[in-house]
Order: sequence, then structure tokens, then C-alpha cells
Amino acid sequence: MSVALITGSSGLIGSTAAYHFSQLGYDVWGIDNDMRSVFFGPDASTEWMRERLDRDLPNYRHFPLDIRDREAITKVFADGGRQISLVLHTAAQPSHDWAAQDPDTDFTVNANGTLALLEATRAHCPDSAFIFTSTNKVYGDTPNRLPLVELETRWELPPDHEWYGGIPESMSIDASTHSLFGVSKAAADLLVQEYGRYFGLATACFRGGCLTGPGHSGAELHGFLAYLMKCAATGRPYTVFGYEGKQVRDNIHAFDLARAFEHVAAAPTQAAVYNIGGGRFSNCSMLEAIDLCQEISGRQLDWTYSDQNRIGDHIWWIGDLSAFEADYPGWKLQYDVPAILQDIYDQNAERWQAEAR
Repeated sequence: MSVALITGSSGLIGSTAAYHFSQLGYDVWGIDNDMRSVFFGPDASTEWMRERLDRDLPNYRHFPLDIRDREAITKVFADGGRQISLVLHTAAQPSHDWAAQDPDTDFTVNANGTLALLEATRAHCPDSAFIFTSTNKVYGDTPNRLPLVELETRWELPPDHEWYGGIPESMSIDASTHSLFGVSKAAADLLVQEYGRYFGLATACFRGGCLTGPGHSGAELHGFLAYLMKCAATGRPYTVFGYEGKQVRDNIHAFDLARAFEHVAAAPTQAAVYNIGGGRFSNCSMLEAIDLCQEISGRQLDWTYSDQNRIGDHIWWIGDLSAFEADYPGWKLQYDVPAILQDIYDQNAERWQAEAR
């Protein structure tokens, strides 16, 4: 039986992928030590999802390990050996705000942890696909130099601009402010590419926009759509940071992303890099997201505005998905923003409201 080894298996992307690859017939090995509760507090703990995976998936095996523990990681890989046909690396310190509080932890988790996984893959399952969830923050604030136009509810590119359909992978990652998080993820991104080119591993980097879905333990510093909907559903106050609330993000449902992983696992290449997200099909501004959350929840959001934007934050991000679509033409997005938010609400509102009591 083929093993899909998933880091960050109790998080949004990891858990969605665990269910997906289990249904495809893989044995799933998950590595997750609930660092989200360390980063963002007990509300962000993913322990509830680990318990759900243990309960729902008979072919799931959990390892509560820190990806920086090279000895422990190497032992897991050695036990799996060439049965491991997919390494899906979703574990991370995911917030550029939090990274500034503790740069050492941010860098060692994101960069050193990735190196430990690549070395273990090279030593024990070199024929497996290695998929890394990178980030669009590797481009730093370069997207903010685009000739954006302010509209009523969003910033937008002129329709005749060459990148109106989305930002391509050819955008430079140099000479920009990345945030420390963006730097640590860029280091990991380059490592993954280099292990593909230099050592011949079948690697792919997915430079995600906003990755979201009902499995997200939304926290103020990470997971904006899930946290926004949580605040709307429970009456918790929310703060919008900068850009008049008109900043734009493309959003991809975790299920659509797991299906993209499936295509790569079936036909991997070397040192692939893809911008991945909702593209033009699924994007919204903060103001537009607030309106949708209020409509779906039936409640007014208690929100305030701060004119201090986050360092290195994007004013506008819509990714160009054409490179991935060209390599894997059988993949198509299924969820747009309204469908994503409805799914988040339907699967979490009751639990959130019970926790808020």
C-alpha cells in the first residue's frame, strides 16, 4: 500500500488532503504537533481535527513530532521507506505578523524543517513526489507596484493590463519587502526547487494565495476568511488593517487544492513552481467578504478599521493559474468565494457558537 506522508496533517490543508488521499486508497501518515496553538493560542488549536482524523480514517497513523527534530523525522521516513510515494509538506509557521515576534522560530520551522524533510525524502523515498505549500509572500510587496485603480469596493488592475488575469510565476522575488515570514518561506521554496534540479527529486512548490475552507481553525493572525466568518457568526469584533478595506485576495477551497495535489502525485515533474489560488474565478476584497459573511450569517459584523496596514502585505493579489492548468488540464476550480464562505459557515457555526457560550 502506498503511503501519503502529510506534515501539518491536522491543519486546514493537511487534514483536507488526509481525507482526500485516504479516499483514494493511500495509507496516510500525519505529522503534526499542534504548533498552531503555540503560535496563535488555544482557539487556534488543531487537536480537534487530529481527533477527527483518528476517528474517521482507519488507515491514518499520527506522529506528534516537530518537523525540526531531524532524528525523529528520519526515523519515520526510514520506517516508511519506499512505501512512501507522496510527501505533502503543509506544516509551517504561517503568519507574517507572528514571525516578527520570534524570527528564530519562524525561520527554523519554515526553512530548517523543510530541509529536514527534503533530506529524509532523498535518503529513504527518493522516488516519491514532494509537494510543498509555499506562499505568494515569496514575491514580497512587488505586487503593490502594479498600476492599481481604486474602485468602490476594491483595488483593481485595469482590464487592459497584461496581468489582469493574474500574476504569473515570472514576477521577481527580489528587491522587495517580504516580511520575515515571506523570507523563511522563500528559503524553503528555493530549497524545494533545488532538490528537484540538483538531486532529481520530483518536487513542486505551490505558491498559494489565500487557502481556506471549513477545516480552518481561524485565528486573528491567520486564515482571514475563516476567522472573518467566525467573528460574524459569534459576534466577536474584527479589525480591518489598511488599504480602506479594499485589498483583494484570491481564495481557494482546500478541497480544490487537494485535488491539485492529486494531479501532481499522479504525474510529478521536477522543480515545478505554480501560483495557485482562486484566480479570477474566486476572489474578493475585504469589504466584499464582510458583506458576504453578514449575508450568510444573518448578523452584522462588529468591525473597526485601522489605517496601519501589515508590513509587506499585498494590496491586490490574484494569481495566474495558467501554468498549472497547462500541465494538468484535468483540474478545474469548483468553489468560488460565496460557496467557500457558505461551506465554512455550514460546517462550523454550531461549534463556534457553542464555544462562545
